[in-house]
Amino acid sequence: MTNDASSRVSSAARVDGAAGPSSSTSRAAHTPAVSVGFTLSSLGYAVSRRFQATLAPLGLEPREFALLRTIASRQGASQQAIGEQLQIPPSRMVAFVDALEERRLIERRANPEDRRARALHLTDEGRKLLAEAFRLAGELEAELCSGLSQAELLSLLAMLRRVGAQLGVGPGIHAAHSD
Repeated sequence: MTNDASSRVSSAARVDGAAGPSSSTSRAAHTPAVSVGFTLSSLGYAVSRRFQATLAPLGLEPREFALLRTIASRQGASQQAIGEQLQIPPSRMVAFVDALEERRLIERRANPEDRRARALHLTDEGRKLLAEAFRLAGELEAELCSGLSQAELLSLLAMLRRVGAQLGVGPGIHAAHSD
């Protein structure tokens, strides 16, 4: 962090009443830290738990939602290509696809371009479940952002994208899939 950025963060912490470098030790022990990293980590954990709970009534895990969503956007792509995009090791990808296929949410079909590869497609049931998952995810998003104006929401997203760029996480890419 540059000295200028470090100074801004330190000043922000003191303004918010949190322990900064100039605070006393006893005060620091009783005041939560104010930092971008801690706040984002804490919020990420809370949102992740809420998202998991949101999908639970559908019998869907967030990673299964991500896989269904990717298959929907790339109907007919090979299992290998989708696994690579999501950075899922082949052995785990087989297990994920097997589980979703057993539930009749997706199906493997022969790939007309490569006899050795299997193309992944959503079934009608898979499309219905994914639509319901998107509806519930939209409700959660609305709830999370209900206290923000449209301008504040756009500003927050812009700032978060800039923080993401500093970490090498591009727009629309989940950090779990960017390493």
